[in-house]
Amino acid sequence: MHNTLLFIGGEHRPASDGQSFDRTSPVTGEVVTTAAAATLDDARAAADAAAAAFPIWSATAPGERRRLLIAAADALLAAGPAITAAMKDEIGATDAWAGFNIKLASDMLIEAASLTTQIKGEIIPANRPGTTALAMRQPVGVVLSMAPWNAPVILGVRSLATPLACGNTVVMKTSELCPRTHALIVEAVASAGLPKGTLNAISNAPEDAAKVVETLIAHPAVRRVNFTGSTRVGRVIAETAGRHLKPALLELGGKAPFIVLDDADLDQAVAAAAFGAFMNQGQICMSTERIIVLEAIADRFTAAFAKKVATLKAGDPREGATPLGSLVSIEAANRIKSLVEDAVSKGARLIAGGGGTGTMLDATAVDGVTPAMRLYSEESFGPVVSIIRAASVDEAVSIANETDFGLSAAIFSGNQARALSIAGQIESGICHINGPTVYDEAQMPFGGVKASGYGRFGGMAGIAEFTELRWVTLQNGPLHYPI
Repeated sequence: MHNTLLFIGGEHRPASDGQSFDRTSPVTGEVVTTAAAATLDDARAAADAAAAAFPIWSATAPGERRRLLIAAADALLAAGPAITAAMKDEIGATDAWAGFNIKLASDMLIEAASLTTQIKGEIIPANRPGTTALAMRQPVGVVLSMAPWNAPVILGVRSLATPLACGNTVVMKTSELCPRTHALIVEAVASAGLPKGTLNAISNAPEDAAKVVETLIAHPAVRRVNFTGSTRVGRVIAETAGRHLKPALLELGGKAPFIVLDDADLDQAVAAAAFGAFMNQGQICMSTERIIVLEAIADRFTAAFAKKVATLKAGDPREGATPLGSLVSIEAANRIKSLVEDAVSKGARLIAGGGGTGTMLDATAVDGVTPAMRLYSEESFGPVVSIIRAASVDEAVSIANETDFGLSAAIFSGNQARALSIAGQIESGICHINGPTVYDEAQMPFGGVKASGYGRFGGMAGIAEFTELRWVTLQNGPLHYPI
């Protein structure tokens, strides 16, 4: 069992009232982390520390910010073994998922480092003689970041890397389900040599989350909010930020469609669909949840896919003997079982999987899913995928868009021009042709539409989110006024 403290103003400290909360392993049920439970005063102190550090960090030369962020990327890699152990303990992650998280998160810090010299403005022609008009991007102040448990290193680092690159200071509210994992991330980044207070971390007891978030958003120094998590919580964040007139960047849930056309390479489609549906036990916002296959090739695809899914067993991630590990909780596992039972009871066919014990469920595929079934529309966020048959391309597109969500999508076809035309009709922030729905690179504009949120992380799009665009003029020569 490990103890995790708050990180405020460059110092580790307990909660001001000495309270803490426990995180138990989803695999063993044992307490694996005891974390400080921040009070509202602690939350304010973190925002105050970030505000005090802002003048120093925002004035730091871009080359120096770049150097520190590159050092942070190296520090994150060095912390890899400790982070991997924490991910196994707190969320039941596999070695493969932990390693992928750490590598991509390190790339995100390097990409953020490259952005420090790309924060540019422009000169805009002015109608007034002797006037030079400038559009300038400047850091905004304190950024509140909130990241979830499912991809804790990738999404934790993403929440703070570009804000720091742009000259902002950060308060990270860590996830109640992986407080040690997030604390290790913050510790690694801060250890690169960031000025004290530039990066702060607050952990809180689950029952205190709403009050802590409200307090941080309301703090006068907090100027931007970014949140990755469920659509349900995202609505609350958006409403709270809106009341305080604070811009928010939200990356929320998904129900990713995977369209298989009649000219697709079926072997490649099967491999990509299985990866997209079951990597990290399907607990990824981009996970393939709906395979929409044209009737002409549906039987062939389904037979090949069922054979692949049957090989994807779950087991104790500490042993590293199976491709799938544990779900985050027994409640999550029970919910997946109920979704499958509901679909089968209404006429769907279980074509592969369905086994497993406790929080470790084998990959599961269900064919013949219809709108009458919960699995058709509810985000499952687990190791189960629906197969839905479509009579035509138009029907496949209609089914793909028949959801409140719009994060990631994929289309498999031997004709890329045809697929690109179809991609233009899909209502999603991301669409991959002949690739899985689960795919990310640090420099890409990542985000969704509809109930999957708004705003974009990554690359130049991230600069626009975490800087203020200002209009400044230089006016020379005599000016004449009407009064």
